[in-house]
Amino acid sequence: MPAERPAMESTEASAVESTEAPAVESVEPPAAGEPPSRSKRADAQRNRQTVLTAAAEVFATSGVDAPIRRIAARAGVGMATIYRHFPTRADLVTAVYRHQIEACAEAGPSLLASAGSPLDALRQWIDLFVDFLVTKHGLADALQSDTDRFAALHAYFLDRLLPVCAQLLDAAAEAGEIRPGTQPYELMRGIGNLCIGRDDDPRYDPRRLIALLLQGLQRPQTS
Repeated sequence: MPAERPAMESTEASAVESTEAPAVESVEPPAAGEPPSRSKRADAQRNRQTVLTAAAEVFATSGVDAPIRRIAARAGVGMATIYRHFPTRADLVTAVYRHQIEACAEAGPSLLASAGSPLDALRQWIDLFVDFLVTKHGLADALQSDTDRFAALHAYFLDRLLPVCAQLLDAAAEAGEIRPGTQPYELMRGIGNLCIGRDDDPRYDPRRLIALLLQGLQRPQTS
């Protein structure tokens, strides 16, 4: 991992002390009977989660090279807070990537329990997966030459999401809604390939082709 901090905006980093007022973030007083140190840890964790959510939203619309000040504004925190949690852009992008993986993994069982059918759950999960792939765009460039970190993230991605996709596919197949035999890796890889080029061509909407792909998985309706 690079020791220097060139991946973050140097002009923004140098301006943190001069532009950020100490009262930018409001810290709630500790609850009655709650130790101050525990309250501070809870505040720090909430700030971290808020930053990750805001960064994912900004990355989805502006890419991973979006200005840090834009993420701070979306999160409602000072830039120093972001640098404190994530000293480099690679640290921030990696944390957002893992945060999105967890959100996507946790959504699978929840959708199976709440959706009208396993096929509906699969469709909704794939929508979330596509949103995640949009955030992932530019990850390799942001991590620069840190191939070990990239490889570890890719392994984590597969370990967490392949079982979820398999669970959704199995449920839809058992319900008779899709043909059996679709491999989760093939489906995820195919969806990922369909998303390539989305940012370079405003005329291209991968979701339309992904919808056709899902139609092809469905069993023909018997009259």
